Amino acid sequence: MRKPLILITNDDGVNAAGISALTNAMARIGDVVVVAPDRPRSGKSSAITPDKPIRLSLRKEYENVKIYACSGTPTDCVKMSINQILDRRPDLLVSGINHGPNTAISVIYSGTMGAALEGCINDIPSIGFSLCHYECDSDFEQAATFAESMARKVLENGLPKGVCLNANIPGRLPKGVRLCHQTDGKWVEEFIKRTDPAEHDYYWLSGHYENNEPENEHSDEWAVANNYIAVVPCKIDFTDYDFLNNYKKMNYDF
Repeated sequence: MRKPLILITNDDGVNAAGISALTNAMARIGDVVVVAPDRPRSGKSSAITPDKPIRLSLRKEYENVKIYACSGTPTDCVKMSINQILDRRPDLLVSGINHGPNTAISVIYSGTMGAALEGCINDIPSIGFSLCHYECDSDFEQAATFAESMARKVLENGLPKGVCLNANIPGRLPKGVRLCHQTDGKWVEEFIKRTDPAEHDYYWLSGHYENNEPENEHSDEWAVANNYIAVVPCKIDFTDYDFLNNYKKMNYDF
């Protein structure tokens, strides 16, 4: 029987420790093609590169693994894979393992999840994986073991059309897995203002996250904070069907 074809990308770059651990785990399941940014591309969401050429290079090839570096964004990597590299549609797309969480509203900004959503758009079962740990020496092996288990289940059972999964894994040995919803919260953005030697002002994006429901046991932030793996199903359809079905009752009859 033909092995499953697994496409891997990320937003931390092709040389990141997280994608290396994920590649090793997926290689135990099937044939692997890695197409990842040639440098860190965090916070790119679903951005594409329409204004300049995209470069692609084969970095490494061994056994059942090929690794490419792409000058574009994570979403560019998925598009490039489908249109220029692969000779058949992948059976699975996995993105990550991101260095740091993609819980709550961070899913909107995340290049890791932007790539997973692009796979979802192209009818490829897709999962984004993140390790909720910021240290430089983070150990991704435990997260990769969970990623392998989850990938096998998705390959066996599939995912609904238009749905991908966002998995956030705590840095410690988890108690288990919880299917969650995205936490209601947002980043309170603050810019740090500085002045360069030429006396021109410049700004660094900073800020902190505010959780509006810290006690909600069904949210991804609660799950991770309490040492569970949080899995959130995400949809590519942004339509608010409640509003669509009730807008006349809400006095919004345009």
